[in-house]
Amino acid sequence: MPFVTTEIQGVLIFEPAVYKDDRGHFFETYNEQTFHKEGITNRFVQDNQSFSKFGVIRGLHYQLDPHPQTKLVRVLQGRILDVAVDIRQGSPTFGKYVSVELSADNKRQLLVPRGFAHGFSVLSDTAEVSYKCDGLYDKASEGGIRFDDPQLNIDWQLPLDKAIVSSKDKDLPLFAECRNNFKF
Repeated sequence: MPFVTTEIQGVLIFEPAVYKDDRGHFFETYNEQTFHKEGITNRFVQDNQSFSKFGVIRGLHYQLDPHPQTKLVRVLQGRILDVAVDIRQGSPTFGKYVSVELSADNKRQLLVPRGFAHGFSVLSDTAEVSYKCDGLYDKASEGGIRFDDPQLNIDWQLPLDKAIVSSKDKDLPLFAECRNNFKF
């Protein structure tokens, strides 16, 4: 199976089959039938792409109900530490996170379900990240948590004094104070 479970139910790592020969390689980044066999029936409606340099931390972001998003994240160039935080009230893993290195070389993807905050740090000189969403962006539904929240204690695998974070992300609330309407 191309899916690897993580310590938090619903957060999955997708490891596609890569076919290599002397010309290069080929792999499917998404196949609806493969995902449906795993019970993942999300209909992806928006693709996003970002480019960042070393030390950038983006996140932690999510969209509240009624406009939540599941994300399928992959790296086109470089490498990142991708993070999903369970913010579903009543979940046995509420406040826990999964972190996975995604890179253009390992071709792994992370499925971040609805009810999770998402962010990443850039570990290579630069990184280009692409992700599918099963819900459209809705500014009024934006939610977020500070990347350096002491309760979450996320190891971004880079020195935080060297982190490059937008002023918007620096001003996000702490986990205990964030807007959240997700139930387990």
